[in-house]
Amino acid sequence: MELQKGEDILREDRRRFLSGNAADMLFETAASQPDQAAVVADGAATSYRDLARQARSVASLLVRNGLEPGDRVGILSHRDVRAAACFFGALACGAVAVMVNELLRPRQIEHILGHSGAKFLLTTGEVFDRLPARPATDVLVLRLTDLPASDDPDPRRRTDRDVAQIIYTSGSTGLPKGVVLSHGNLWAGMLAVVDYLGISRDDRIASLLPFSFDYGLNQLLCCAGTGATLVVERSPVPQRIVQTLRREAVSVLPAVPPLWLQLLGVEAFSSEPLESLRVMTNTGGRLPAEAVRKLRRCQPEADLVLMYGLTEAFRSAYLPPEQADHKPTSVGRAIPGAELLVLNDELSPCKPNEVGMLVHRGPTVALGYWNDEEATAKVFRDNPLRPAGTPPAERVVFSGDLVYRDEDGDLYVVGREDGLIKTMGYRVSPDEIVDVLYASGQVVEALVTSEPDELRGSRIVAYVVLAEQGRLDRLMQFAAEQFPRYMQPSRIEARRALQRTSSGKHDAAATVRHQDDPD
Repeated sequence: MELQKGEDILREDRRRFLSGNAADMLFETAASQPDQAAVVADGAATSYRDLARQARSVASLLVRNGLEPGDRVGILSHRDVRAAACFFGALACGAVAVMVNELLRPRQIEHILGHSGAKFLLTTGEVFDRLPARPATDVLVLRLTDLPASDDPDPRRRTDRDVAQIIYTSGSTGLPKGVVLSHGNLWAGMLAVVDYLGISRDDRIASLLPFSFDYGLNQLLCCAGTGATLVVERSPVPQRIVQTLRREAVSVLPAVPPLWLQLLGVEAFSSEPLESLRVMTNTGGRLPAEAVRKLRRCQPEADLVLMYGLTEAFRSAYLPPEQADHKPTSVGRAIPGAELLVLNDELSPCKPNEVGMLVHRGPTVALGYWNDEEATAKVFRDNPLRPAGTPPAERVVFSGDLVYRDEDGDLYVVGREDGLIKTMGYRVSPDEIVDVLYASGQVVEALVTSEPDELRGSRIVAYVVLAEQGRLDRLMQFAAEQFPRYMQPSRIEARRALQRTSSGKHDAAATVRHQDDPD
């Protein structure tokens, strides 16, 4: 079947995602257009035929080592063809994929593998061997060196409710939580994006974000589902990114606010339109209105789609590109197949311009949090607006995001209810950072907050009271070793004492305002 437009795949596949293994996205595309380039990385192209072959080999490797359906498989690799093959290979044999960001430190990797109960870790030597310490888990490490040739049958049958993936994302307290996604969630997320962006096999989609990030993964899914080509660029250098976009004739460019601001600072992007570029998309935080206007000026032939999403429901809203000029701070309305509610404290619909919590309904709503019934019950709830007498068969996501609608019904995000810091496209838990600062042995008290930052969205700032023998330079070195770049405090200030509220809790606002008296 030749897929030329987004609506073609929608007509054909809306029925299939209800019962199909999400790995079918790859294998059916490989069968219909085997010679089409699936992934371009480091100047080399891999066809859909070869990507499917590698995915089958991964599935064979796992099965030969005793994998049973439902086993969790950690995937620690550079964002490349091998990572894509591992993801689809794990799904194909009925496993649950757990993508691990290659930027994470051993502490975070160990938590993800241990918390998910991963039985296997698929990895490459160049990633695994550079870890300063090996994760202390019982996981079986399988290196992607000599994959077995495989003629295994088609992917194992899965239903839309079978677990396909666990994505780890920061919660309001402690270490990251695992969001459980079904095969149906992956199909629905892919189909919705293909629909409103009009993605076809002719597109070349830039991959600049980790596969462990739901936004970054969906670019891979949209390619596999339509036969589009994924163009991978791992360099963080904006000049090199622009060179790749131009050389590889990228037509779809997804990014987060910090990356957009970096690209706008590159002359070759801000002053020289990319002729192949068809659409730009933003999520992971609000893009400043002036940046929206600059993007529209420097790439006038490309549509700009402003979006909003959360890992627990993948994608929630998008603003049609024709509205970007006069509503640059809005995230628009619900994606295809979803409904967005804005509810007050009494769980009644808010009026226009009244701030309430965004609640998401639809097929992209995740199954819950892995091994955390309490957190699941708090966020994934029965639909409070279901008609009286209706059985509570549907769960919706209480996002934790405070929003309002304008008179036209378009959404605007105000902030987070749970105090999470949104930086560089990631949600970061202040409590997780505090835990690590305490573990350094250099502090007796720590408070983590944030400040506005045009490039990152927010910058992380820590205020600490040093232990008797504690040293700030040792603390900063420890933080650099323990945190990936996006979690590292941009500034750590030592104070004699941290301000407190009347109930004895740390008072962030007062601490920021207060300065120690000079000696």
